[in-house]
Amino acid sequence: MSGIVGKLAYKPVGLLLGVAAGAVAGALFKQAWRLAGNDDDAPNATDEDRGWGEILAAAALQGAIFAVVKAAVDRGGAVAVRRTTGSWPT
Repeated sequence: MSGIVGKLAYKPVGLLLGVAAGAVAGALFKQAWRLAGNDDDAPNATDEDRGWGEILAAAALQGAIFAVVKAAVDRGGAVAVRRTTGSWPT
């Protein structure tokens, strides 16, 4: 029964944390892209004036940053739910 409580408690928390993680990851990516010495704006995949290397490097960096932020936020949310409810969300 307590596993159900943790799972139900995590649903809204996980949703809100997912939105927050996306915003944080986007901001971190923009900062990392600038620090790498590139333009202020990362290239879009359909940007005609950018080469394959730059497009794929931007996508890889963005994906890596998003994955790390999402994992950290998901883990933190699960720990918070366990502390609150006493059960780990599964």
